[in-house]
Amino acid sequence: MSLREIGAPDAARIAKREGQHKYDHGHVLVLGGPPAQGGAGRLAARAALRVGAGLVTLACPPAALAENAARLDAVMLRALEGMEDLERLLADPRLSALCLGPGFGLGDRERDLVAVALDAGRPTVLDADALTLVSRERMLRQRLHPGCVLTPHAGEFRRLFPGTLDDGSRAEAVRAAAAETGAVILLKGAKTLVAGPEGLAVHAATGARSAPWLATAGAGDVLAGLIAGLLGRGLGGQEAAEAGVWLHVEAARIVGPGLIAEDLPEALPTVFRALGL
Repeated sequence: MSLREIGAPDAARIAKREGQHKYDHGHVLVLGGPPAQGGAGRLAARAALRVGAGLVTLACPPAALAENAARLDAVMLRALEGMEDLERLLADPRLSALCLGPGFGLGDRERDLVAVALDAGRPTVLDADALTLVSRERMLRQRLHPGCVLTPHAGEFRRLFPGTLDDGSRAEAVRAAAAETGAVILLKGAKTLVAGPEGLAVHAATGARSAPWLATAGAGDVLAGLIAGLLGRGLGGQEAAEAGVWLHVEAARIVGPGLIAEDLPEALPTVFRALGL
């Protein structure tokens, strides 16, 4: 099976132009977790903002508001108790993309919130705990739609699609998963595979583009936020996934050894300048 190589994103697709305002670049909603588990959601939210989303809101349990307020400035906060709160937030048509899963939780509350979010039909990144919930709950799997981007690592992929990764090639497994769900599937790894309506593509963070220091806590949360931010700005699911992967690795290469996840969003302005934005 031939694989298309993922290259640098089209700068014109992610540039900002004179005369635009923040709502021209979308509003991303990230669902955060409980107190003392909010770091992953904050990383995703900051990445979405750095990649150019006009606004980002982190919605979290009321008990986690103070913790998040102490760590965030440009990212807005909203209290999110249960399904009715999320339905009220989603009544705003300006919310252009969602990010579900980083540090989110695995209880009944979180299961129900993922169901509400999926039923909204908006561009949605599912990562981490959201993927675990989808693998456990048939009713969530049935709600996946073409606007979804799933970003599993190998273990999560095996839970979502049992047997497929071990019985055949990674490329074929990812292609089949995208066909089954109708969603864009991004299988993370040194060679990251993305499958969706534009076929199958690979980004190899090896050789000259090696970035082994991405093997650090929170790097995947940043990737989820990058993709959500690009979705919020109007890129299609596969385009956003591929651009997010390339930007993620490029930021890591700029930072170099010693990288921690918080460094990745801060390296994006350097990446963008090199792209001519």
